[in-house]
Amino acid sequence: MTDNGDATPLVQMEGVNKHYGALHVLKDINLTVSRGEVLVVIGPSGGGKSTLCRTINRLETIDGGTIVFDGRELPAEGKALAALRSEVGMVFQSFNLFAHKTIRENVTLGPTRVRKIAKDQADKRAMELLERVGIASQADKYPAQLSGGQQQRVAIARALAMDPKMILFDEPTSALDPEMVQEVLDVMIGLARDGMTMVVVTHEMGFARRAANRVVFMADGQIVEESTPDEFFTNPSTDRAKDFLSKILTH
Repeated sequence: MTDNGDATPLVQMEGVNKHYGALHVLKDINLTVSRGEVLVVIGPSGGGKSTLCRTINRLETIDGGTIVFDGRELPAEGKALAALRSEVGMVFQSFNLFAHKTIRENVTLGPTRVRKIAKDQADKRAMELLERVGIASQADKYPAQLSGGQQQRVAIARALAMDPKMILFDEPTSALDPEMVQEVLDVMIGLARDGMTMVVVTHEMGFARRAANRVVFMADGQIVEESTPDEFFTNPSTDRAKDFLSKILTH
């Protein structure tokens, strides 16, 4: 494992562009994510937030520019890409759990298959993580037997089981019923406090205020503004951000 000291960013994006046909979804994105930083990406739908998040572990390819993760440029394919993906956890809007496997099996699958960790060791770690996200008592149930909030907490435990260098969250609470949102955000706030590097695409402004070190506001495929949560929410510098905030904060 290369440790470049804490000075080098974990992620560096330079001049990143992405098109879907004629649609230019990421326009010359320059962004760094420091080790231990919680970066929250907000903005209107269709602004490129999820695409940005998904380029960091190459779930989306890019058409131009460079993305460097932990000192190495993102590999295009093959074993190097699989290795990268094991270092970057991902939690999606839909939980993407294996329906035919128990909660415990969902959490141990990556470590035993990819990291080649012994099953008893992976089991022990899985139970610690399920305890951490508050659902150890559900370990032998199947995903369908759990609420959406519980399933998303399993997905977080599963990401943590790979001992990743960072976790990407792509709108992790938007598919949940309102009363389940906070139980997931509480787990994420705990991770942030523990120093996990996180990039979080979310509509939850309360989370952005509480947990983010930095807020990035995206619209029309561009980073329009980035600042501390305090600065962004109390004194946004662009009309685009002011307009966005006036629409969402009045509800």
